Amino acid sequence: MLILSRKKDESIMIDEKIEIKVIDIEEGKVRLGISAPKDVEIHRKEIYLQIQEENRKAAVGKLNLKDLNKLFKKD
Repeated sequence: MLILSRKKDESIMIDEKIEIKVIDIEEGKVRLGISAPKDVEIHRKEIYLQIQEENRKAAVGKLNLKDLNKLFKKD
């Protein structure tokens, strides 16, 4: 893990496309501004983990082999 120190209004750049800027530091909280291409998804980690868990659940699904056969069976 790379650890950097930044002050208010200072930034870091990732791959010339993503800028993360310290907007404010107050009461133990840091506000960050993130500039990135629209095709880059940005989530708080707890939200990202929820999305991953939901995707895992959806991938398992409730279909069994009989249900799959019904999907592909010609009438």
